[in-house]
Amino acid sequence: MKKLVECSEEGLEGLMGKIVTFFCANYIYAGELIGVNDTCVLLKNPCIVYETGPFNEKNWKDAQPLPKELYIMVGAIESFGEVK
Repeated sequence: MKKLVECSEEGLEGLMGKIVTFFCANYIYAGELIGVNDTCVLLKNPCIVYETGPFNEKNWKDAQPLPKELYIMVGAIESFGEVK
């Protein structure tokens, strides 16, 4: 029998401490995921990606580092994962 179980190692919580890319309503952000709660996520060493370039390349074509940690509202996230 298949059962639905809740696992804290899935989704955002499972990516804690990893470099994660967030595709949001207007922009793409990337950085080390260091915080997660019901309303926002926190990125360390964040960057905003203005141009991706080919997804099979190691780095973004144009990613600008942001000066401090960055909070992203969960409601603005369309998709996320370890893309690079």
